[in-house]
Amino acid sequence: MENSGASQHRILTAREAGYVGCRMCGRANPVGAHVCTRCGSKLPTNGRAGLQPVWAWLIAGLIAYIPANLWPMLRTSVFGRTQESTIIGGVVELVEYGSYGVAFIVFLASVMIPIAKFIAIAYLAITLEGRTRLSTHDRMKLYEVVEFIGRWSMIDVFVVAILTALVQLDFAVAINPGIAAASFALSVAFTMLAAQSFDPRLIWDGPQKAGHYGKSGTKS
Repeated sequence: MENSGASQHRILTAREAGYVGCRMCGRANPVGAHVCTRCGSKLPTNGRAGLQPVWAWLIAGLIAYIPANLWPMLRTSVFGRTQESTIIGGVVELVEYGSYGVAFIVFLASVMIPIAKFIAIAYLAITLEGRTRLSTHDRMKLYEVVEFIGRWSMIDVFVVAILTALVQLDFAVAINPGIAAASFALSVAFTMLAAQSFDPRLIWDGPQKAGHYGKSGTKS
């Protein structure tokens, strides 16, 4: 009986216990404090951020990702002849040349990781709105995965930048970035902003409270 009673005991969050966490050092300060007593950083006083910025940045990233796959990523000029290639077209060419490892890395960084990040961010936002059931621990793990894979999303842009800087042999061979490189960089930046717009405190508040915060960051 004691074990069943202990298992039913609900653990209070810091906010419910009357504390607010510092986002710089993590120290729990009493609600109403404006400055962290440990590091002196300004404490959040306007409640939760809400999910509207997350959805806005995510949709902007999706819009930018479409032309990034349709428009040319690279323009290669060999003895005056210019050839343009999209992301998928470049992967196919690498496979035809036998560079399977490089093709896999480009496909992973330019296609699989961005799509996985879109799905992960959208699914996390949906769980916080209470449309699907997911434990707090699983939501936090998903949030950490989104933060981790975000740093690898710019590999394709880095490859284009390196090739553009190194392969410039005047009329013989020249490689220049296509317009898709800018779209892809914007898409990655927007998804990074979407992930950073998440207020991790909403994860611990639970889906029943995440939908109650409006654009101003206060309860509606």
